[in-house]
Amino acid sequence: MLPHRARQTALRVLRPSPTILNPSSGLKSRAGYSSGFVQRPSRFHGSVRTPFQFVLNIMASVLGWLFSTHDVPKLYYASTVASVTTRKLLEKGDNAAAEGGKMSLPELVEKSCPSLHNTFRPAWWLNNGHLQTGYCVVGDFSRVDKLEYQRTLLRTLDGGTLGLDFAPLTSDPHLREDTPVVVVLHGLTGGSHESYVRAILAPACAPPDQGGLGYRAVVVNFRGCAGVPLTSPQLYSAGHTDDIRTALLYISHLYPKAPLLGVGFSLGANVLTRYLAQEGERSRLVAGCALACPWDLLANSERLRNSWWRRQIYSKALGHNLKAVLQLHLATFESFPEAKVNTAIQEIFKQSQTTLYEFDNMITRQIGGSSPPFPFPRAEEYYVWASSHHVLRDIRVPHLCLNAMDDPIVGVLPIDEGEDALGPWVVFGTTRKGGHLGWFEEGSSAEHPHRWFHRPTLEWLRTMGEEVVPPERDLLQIREVDGYLKEVGNDGIGCKVVGDGGHVIGVEGEGGMLAGL
Repeated sequence: MLPHRARQTALRVLRPSPTILNPSSGLKSRAGYSSGFVQRPSRFHGSVRTPFQFVLNIMASVLGWLFSTHDVPKLYYASTVASVTTRKLLEKGDNAAAEGGKMSLPELVEKSCPSLHNTFRPAWWLNNGHLQTGYCVVGDFSRVDKLEYQRTLLRTLDGGTLGLDFAPLTSDPHLREDTPVVVVLHGLTGGSHESYVRAILAPACAPPDQGGLGYRAVVVNFRGCAGVPLTSPQLYSAGHTDDIRTALLYISHLYPKAPLLGVGFSLGANVLTRYLAQEGERSRLVAGCALACPWDLLANSERLRNSWWRRQIYSKALGHNLKAVLQLHLATFESFPEAKVNTAIQEIFKQSQTTLYEFDNMITRQIGGSSPPFPFPRAEEYYVWASSHHVLRDIRVPHLCLNAMDDPIVGVLPIDEGEDALGPWVVFGTTRKGGHLGWFEEGSSAEHPHRWFHRPTLEWLRTMGEEVVPPERDLLQIREVDGYLKEVGNDGIGCKVVGDGGHVIGVEGEGGMLAGL
């Protein structure tokens, strides 16, 4: 436990002394689950290996020992930290808790998230951020973390469409009405099919007797992403939060007694963080987890532009994906000839290659959200508005944030700003290695890659879903008006179901897209 005086320092650093479970096959990473996750033997345990395979395994172990690095995550907290009430404290009156029957966030993390205090050792053959990030794109993840969804299409008040992918497929009678629901926001041009999403949701949705959490999950696919139709001339962006606000309205209506737990990846992490800050104590999410969030969009954009390597490789790859999304929905924009963005769309397709900044400066700044504040005069103004590094102090629910220090896309973090950056409800963790949404760990192979981040994320979700008692919140009531679900006193958002999007195979992405970004 942390002594009280340790929490009086300003910004601090704590340095404590796979194929993941596949519900359809029973496969399990050798790393196993920690903090209450059931260790189950691999079905291949004891299988016969050829002498050649044996030699390869020995060589891989030796090379791993030579080239991999030990990496204990660093944890950062603000000078004043929040405290939470846990069910065990209420039941037992634990004397180790702080006054009032509460436990501080650092104490809770130390007790319930052991992976944040243990070593992360990256795969020896992915020993830097470029290799880790590159493998997110070129790796074959079709045989791991298999997951299927049922899609529901929601129509928003402005005519847009969101795709909500629900898992597990079957109505398990053991899932109670208060079973936690994991709400996921994907990366820049991703969706529920992305390997990093499935790395969390496959074990999160697996039954407890198979080593999972036994939770429900909903992936919110942004407008035009992952096969969701684009039905208005508005896209999405890192700063626009009304779509997640609308999705949570619907999910809360479906599961009024269930705690909702947010998980965001990259761009989705930025949206999640901004939502939590904007809603404060009225957040429909009781906790959040942000992985590889881009934080200061202006600073990280400049970092991409000012490096030839990052500009040519990463910025153009991200721009390529955004143009591919746009290409899929050109017919929609043609049906709105009055849309001012149409001129920019014609211009951007004249370019053979487009960087992320060029796309944002021509397209996103105009149609990345509703008006106001869109359109912005330049991408720079959009980046300043959409950033999340400056809103952490406004968050009022526990929020775990994880970034890798060798991330080639995100190099500027809130902790660079010092003691005023983090709010009392934020747990900010960094690892030296991991790249952008990689974190492939020792023991990974091309056939069975597994990511370190699934362990701390699952520990955090279990802690927030089962151990922590959320405070009473003054949430707006939900009612139906003219066929739309709306909040009482808030006519700005609303939704209605417009169709069953069908059965979604989680490992199948969209053609023309670079996966993992």
